Amino acid sequence: MPKPSLLLPSGILILLWTYTGLDKLIRFGESRNAFRNQTFPVELAEILSYAVPGVELLIALLLLFSVTRWWGYLGSMLLLTVFITYVGLIWVGAFPRFPCNCAGILESLGWAEHFWLNLLFIGVAVYGVTNTQQKSPRTNPEL
Repeated sequence: MPKPSLLLPSGILILLWTYTGLDKLIRFGESRNAFRNQTFPVELAEILSYAVPGVELLIALLLLFSVTRWWGYLGSMLLLTVFITYVGLIWVGAFPRFPCNCAGILESLGWAEHFWLNLLFIGVAVYGVTNTQQKSPRTNPEL
């Protein structure tokens, strides 16, 4: 059984990814339109409208089980790094318009708040990945 101090970061990230992934699926039409309003090509937006909620829910699932939790933390760090980079670029005015495809309450945050919140979640993921041992596949010594 993992230490309670390791269950809290995974629980926080499970809530984050489940909430954001399900919100994008429940409001798929709005989410898809928001992806199409981004500064990248429509073809990429179409792929991302399906891939992002799928990846968010996959990461939540990975974080749920001790044998895959390390990978869930790593996936969280990677996806949050992509998000924080994009938010940082928007915040400093690198794009001509300010699109957002955030979930629920996160839509009401400004770009600075998005940036710092993502940074906090990256910190949670870093804590988790550095304090969780990567599980290796069991080997059968008889083979």
